[in-house]
Amino acid sequence: MAFIENSRQSLVPSFLYTTPVSKKLFDVDTLVRGNPTLPTASSNGGASKSFMIPAPSEPGKIAMFSPAYYAACTAGGTLCCGLTHMAVTPLDLVKCNMQIDPTKYKSISSGFGVLLKEQGVKGFFRGWVPTLLGYSAQGACKYGFYEFFKKYYSDIAGPEYATKYKTLIYLAGSASAEFIADVALCPMEAVKVRVQTQPGFARGLSDGLPKFVKSEGALGLYKGLVPLWGRQIPYTMMKFASFETIVEMSYKYAIPTPKEQCSKSFQLGVSFAGGYVAGILCAIVSHPADNLVSFLNNAKGATVGDAVKNLGLWGLFTRGLPLRIVMIGTLTGVQWGIYDAFKVFVGLPTTGGVTPAPAATVPAKV
Repeated sequence: MAFIENSRQSLVPSFLYTTPVSKKLFDVDTLVRGNPTLPTASSNGGASKSFMIPAPSEPGKIAMFSPAYYAACTAGGTLCCGLTHMAVTPLDLVKCNMQIDPTKYKSISSGFGVLLKEQGVKGFFRGWVPTLLGYSAQGACKYGFYEFFKKYYSDIAGPEYATKYKTLIYLAGSASAEFIADVALCPMEAVKVRVQTQPGFARGLSDGLPKFVKSEGALGLYKGLVPLWGRQIPYTMMKFASFETIVEMSYKYAIPTPKEQCSKSFQLGVSFAGGYVAGILCAIVSHPADNLVSFLNNAKGATVGDAVKNLGLWGLFTRGLPLRIVMIGTLTGVQWGIYDAFKVFVGLPTTGGVTPAPAATVPAKV
C-alpha cells in the first residue's frame, strides 16, 4: 500500500502528453540493465517496481518540466505576444479610437481614413513601443506560468482527476497565469492607450511615460488593473481552454491520422486554426471589459460607472466588436502558431492533442 502511494506521486498526468501511454511505461530493472551506470533498484522481497516517467522530448533537447522547459515556454510567449501585438498596432489604434470617440471614428474604413488624413501613414504605428514591451512581458508570464500552473494543478489533482477534469485544469492554470501577466502589462497598456487616443499627448513611450506619471502619479499606471483583469482573465481562460479542447477534438474526430504521425508543419497548421477559432470566442467574452479599459485609461479621473453611463450597456458589448473579432482571431491564431513553432524548434511537442485514458498504477509484485 505504501508503494502504491509513493508510485502515484511519481506519476505525471497522461493528458499533458500526446505520446502513446505504452511508450511511457518502463520497468526499473529493464532501465538498470539497459544502463549499467544507473543504481540498482531495491525492493522488499525482490519485487520488481514499475512506474511512469514523463514523456521524453527529442534526444539532446529540452527535458519536459525542467527549468529549461519553462524558460523555453517563457521565451516562446514573449515572442508570440510581443511581435503579434506590435504587428496589429494599426488595427488596435483604430479600435481604441472607435471605443473612445465613435462620432469621429464611425467605422473601420472611416477610422483608417481619419487617421491617414490627420496623422499620415506614420500615425498608424503610434504607440508601438509600449505595445511591444508591454505585451512581450505579458506573453512571457502568460505562457510560462500557464505551463507551470497546468503541471502544478495536475500534480495536486492526481493522474485520474487531472485527466477527468482537464478543462478545469486549463481554466485554473490560465487564470492564475493571467493574473500575474496583467501586473506586468498594465503600466505599458496605460501609456499605450493615452498615446493612441489623445493626439498631441506624446510621441511614444519615452515622453509619454513621464507625462503620464506626472499627471496621474505612479499608481495611476495601475488604475486600469482591475478592468484589465476583468478583460484579460476571461479572455485567457477562453483562449487556452478552448484552444486545448479544439485541438483535441480536431485530432480525435476530424483528422484521421494520429497526431504523433502528422508532420510538424501540419501540426502547426492545426495550432493556427485552433487558435483562430479560440480567438473569436475570446474577443466576444472579453469585449465589454476591453471597452472599460480604453475608457478609463483615456479619461482622467473616470470611473467604471462613468464608462457604463457614457457607453451604455449595448455600446459596452458591441462598440468596436467586429474589428476586435478580426484582430483577436488573427492575433490568437498567429500567436499559437508562433508559440508552437518555437516549441518545435527547441525540440518540444506542440500544444494539445488527443487525451489518452489515465494510466493505472502498477502494484508491486508479490
